[in-house]
Amino acid sequence: MTYEVVFAPAARADLLRLYGYILDRAETVEDLDLAERALLAIETAVDVHLSQTPFIYRKAGGGNSLRRELIIPFGATGYVALYEIAHPGKVVVLAVRHQREEDYH
Repeated sequence: MTYEVVFAPAARADLLRLYGYILDRAETVEDLDLAERALLAIETAVDVHLSQTPFIYRKAGGGNSLRRELIIPFGATGYVALYEIAHPGKVVVLAVRHQREEDYH
C-alpha cells in the first residue's frame, strides 16, 4: 500500500524557517547550496519513507500510536519530522525541526 504524504501548513512553515536559518548563516556559495541540499534531504526522506512504511518509525510522546517521528540524517546531525497517520492511505507531516532544537513548537 502506498500512502499519500502531505505537509500541514505549520510543517511547511518549519521548512521555510530551517531553510532561512541556513541561508542567514551562509558565508560561501557552498553554504548556500547546503540550504538546498537540506531541504531536498527532508522532502525526499519524507516522501520515500512515509509513503511506503509510516508505521515502522518511533512513536512520539503523548500516547497517540498514530503520531510518530522520522529521523532524517543530514551531515553530523539531522532533522526530525513529526507526523500522524491520519487515516488509511494518508500521512500528514505536522512539524519539522533540527535535531538540536529543543522541541517542535
